[in-house]
Amino acid sequence: MTYHESQSQTTIIKFKGQDFQFLRDRCLRRGQLFEDDTFPPTTASIGTSVLQGKSLSNLEWKRPKDLSQGDPHFILEGVSRFDIQQGVAAGDCWFLAALGSLTQSPQHLQKILMDQSFSYKYAGIFRFRFWQCGQWIEVVVDDRLPIRDREYLFVHPRRDNLEFWPSLLEKAYAKLRGSYHHLHFGYLPDALVDLTGGVVTSIDLHSTPPADLVRMVKTAAREGSLVTCATPAGPSGEEMRLENGLVSQHAYTVTGAEQIQYRRSWENLIRLWNPWGNTEWQGRWRDGSLEWQETQDPLKHHLHDNKEDGEFWMACEDFQENFSCLYICHHVPVSMDNGNLVHERWSQMMFKNHLIPWNPAGARCHKSITAPSSAADMRQEDPQYLFSVPHSTQGINAVVSFTIMPHNLNLQDQDFAMGFQVYRDPQFQQYRERLPPTFFSQFRNEVKGVVSRTKCNLTKCFTLSPGPYVVKTSAHRDPVQFLARIFVKMPGSNRKPDSNFNLRAMKATLPESNPQQNIFYKHTQQGKDLDARQLQSLLNQELVIGPREDSFSLDECRSIVALMDVKVNGLLDPEEFARLWDRVLHCQEVFQNIQKHSGVFLTSDLWKAIRETDFLTGVSVTSQLLDLMKLRYSDSSRRISFPSLACFLMRLEAMAKTFRNLSKDGKGLYLTEVEWLNLVMYN
Repeated sequence: MTYHESQSQTTIIKFKGQDFQFLRDRCLRRGQLFEDDTFPPTTASIGTSVLQGKSLSNLEWKRPKDLSQGDPHFILEGVSRFDIQQGVAAGDCWFLAALGSLTQSPQHLQKILMDQSFSYKYAGIFRFRFWQCGQWIEVVVDDRLPIRDREYLFVHPRRDNLEFWPSLLEKAYAKLRGSYHHLHFGYLPDALVDLTGGVVTSIDLHSTPPADLVRMVKTAAREGSLVTCATPAGPSGEEMRLENGLVSQHAYTVTGAEQIQYRRSWENLIRLWNPWGNTEWQGRWRDGSLEWQETQDPLKHHLHDNKEDGEFWMACEDFQENFSCLYICHHVPVSMDNGNLVHERWSQMMFKNHLIPWNPAGARCHKSITAPSSAADMRQEDPQYLFSVPHSTQGINAVVSFTIMPHNLNLQDQDFAMGFQVYRDPQFQQYRERLPPTFFSQFRNEVKGVVSRTKCNLTKCFTLSPGPYVVKTSAHRDPVQFLARIFVKMPGSNRKPDSNFNLRAMKATLPESNPQQNIFYKHTQQGKDLDARQLQSLLNQELVIGPREDSFSLDECRSIVALMDVKVNGLLDPEEFARLWDRVLHCQEVFQNIQKHSGVFLTSDLWKAIRETDFLTGVSVTSQLLDLMKLRYSDSSRRISFPSLACFLMRLEAMAKTFRNLSKDGKGLYLTEVEWLNLVMYN
């Protein structure tokens, strides 16, 4: 079952049986504003621990129309992460950071918010949807918000726009979880799953840092993934503002990544947003820093915005040093290829069940709530799930994920409420339906995987040999309602050529975390810099196998060296080559994506390539220039080869940046004859 198939079959469940349309229409007929008896304006809905040490005499619950100086809005001029202003009482940055990432995909967020307002059919009632164990749950709330001493306890609107969708959404999530207290500290992956129904890939930034963070973040954003991150805990084990401006044990949203030119070199930057809104990084590349003042890169004017809005840039090296984990949420698992993010084809099976642990009589029973029609009958003890790993898959090829319902949570219990093990299963065909208890003896070893565990989600990633496997589950103490999802990578989902040229795979003899460096030194003599002839040999050996006309020519490689040669010495050093390698791989990806349908890249596809090339963001060309480039880079059959496309895209970037660097007003430039000749004859 694919993700899209399972979602289309999902019905909307009304939380606590409350029907939004019925309740709103009744209030409109009676001329009353809705008051939610299932989540009343009392301290129980907040949680006494959240209010501990605070005076309750001034606690009030008020509607936005009674709080705003002007007319309140549900959404004003679209949703934005900057609409979210974290309150002073609840430590729910884990939820707000996930929500901040979701705002970058408004079409997905709209499924949660729906079409609501404070004007059309307003009756003091709002509704929101959250994903829970394979179903979308619709939660109804009234719009009374807790106020103490004229201050919002939780998420509050910005004073300049009075948008209340974040406040009301937070209240609905608190109702779903039981109270605002249940939002006080949590796990980022749980919020990501609840907002999307996706599966979370966790990347340890200290043990397995990505080789190219900029490319990875851009790829994730382009594929519609949510990206968030977290800092490690400090000595106190609680959120605390550090001297560098970051907050320990705190959740952030990853909002962008870029490579920018700085001091004749290149700096990789990542952009983050803090739900607190007014606490930002104070190190290199902070708002208003010397680095931003010194750089002449034209992207500076699009990227740098010196505001106290919680969003800031920092160097990727500083990010990986100060943050502990990166979370990527997608509708299927994602993989890392040489440190870069790769999306692949996965099949998915879903099973929703209810486990009851050992009872006093010593018997265990299991009730199946729903299951795919192809699954074996699960109305027996210890549910078992069969899956099979096909041939011709590499790397992590199976992911098993269990999600439990929030009402199964015990706030004091740090352990996950259930467990599961995976075993290789050569005997399943013999028993057909389920394996006997003797199969799971103490002498049989379970298959080990990489474990990611939160309060509501337990995920294990496996690299398995082809064949059948079985998942065996068990509850620990209390009854548990859960959803099991098994993802299996499909053959042919690894990166393979779709064109009439072939991309040579990275050699298995290069296991280090910096593959481009290994390739560089492999093709240089005694560690010296790379010249054009060596570059030609490198590109054709490492990337291209096929017809002679599809290989890089010496003249093309001389042109590439001139474009990337920051030191202007006719050679590429390791740093210059690393930047070139990043560009070539991205050009390769663009080429494949465009020509995979027709099998050939034509001049008519050139404009698509410009649009899909990340490093050409902000660069535009006229139709007249595009026609000239078609003549310059195509052959007699209007076909453009991969080397020609790569040369064109990299030259367009270099020339656009050169103009911006030389122009004093951004409209034109003045060059002497010598300067003009130096520019056009070499670069």
